[in-house]
Amino acid sequence: MPPAYAPHERFIRPARPTAELWRLALGIVMGTVIFAGLQWALLALMFVLLSPDQMMTLQTEIALGHTQMGAVMMLASFGLMLIAVAAVVNQLHRRPVYSLFGNRRLVIWQFGLSLAALALLNLVIWILSPSEFLTAPQPGVPLTDWLRILPLALPALLIQVSAEEVLFRGYLQQQLAARFQSPLIWMVVPSVLFGLLHYRPDLGGTEWLLIGWAVVFGLLAADLTARSGTLGPAIALHLATNASAILFVSADDMLSGLALYRLPNALNDPALLWPYLLIDLGVMLTSWLAVRLALKC
Repeated sequence: MPPAYAPHERFIRPARPTAELWRLALGIVMGTVIFAGLQWALLALMFVLLSPDQMMTLQTEIALGHTQMGAVMMLASFGLMLIAVAAVVNQLHRRPVYSLFGNRRLVIWQFGLSLAALALLNLVIWILSPSEFLTAPQPGVPLTDWLRILPLALPALLIQVSAEEVLFRGYLQQQLAARFQSPLIWMVVPSVLFGLLHYRPDLGGTEWLLIGWAVVFGLLAADLTARSGTLGPAIALHLATNASAILFVSADDMLSGLALYRLPNALNDPALLWPYLLIDLGVMLTSWLAVRLALKC
């Protein structure tokens, strides 16, 4: 393992006693079943509490995220993923859930420091000219409504990014790294799975571009986790990235209900998507570097 990844050994140590591949495979199956069961239970509760019309309206709002509450509920629903991973780690691997995050004090400190560096970087990007937007953003949610929903949107967004990081850079990366030394396995495999999670058949010919973008993000988040020894920096990077795309400027009709501004470009047009992906890739790499500089890792 490269010397820069020395903190990673501390991070993966709790996974070593139960690093068998069969256990990881069983854990993935168990987690999927638990997650699906929780979704069905929530759906059944909605059937009991709501009328058919209300049920259909709410399901549509959550699925598309076009409204403020629909988007908040979609993001918060990732808490079910957190519960599923926690159950697998606790029951199958016999270790505490917090072991997925790394040292508890260090993860909070690294998260805060990384988020501060990313906030400063994004502020500089927004101030500098020329704009990173090729076309002028259109108004989205009115500012007063945006500020009113922010206390709900931020925790929901934190739940969403934390759930994904706990699954991919926590559980999968830890278990694979405890079994295999090569970063080609414990970095690449979870990152590819993370990319496939972003598969969008409704986008036509551009879904693989977005999957590739998500794979690159996964590799950068895995690298930060290995360098820092906690999930704090990866969660901060994920939070800053998603906040920019969900809370500030949305380029996607789906999950656009919380955006202060919206871009008129369609994600299913490669000619329009490519320039934005390249710009976004540059911002993402700069963000990764900013976190490394802040943490000196």
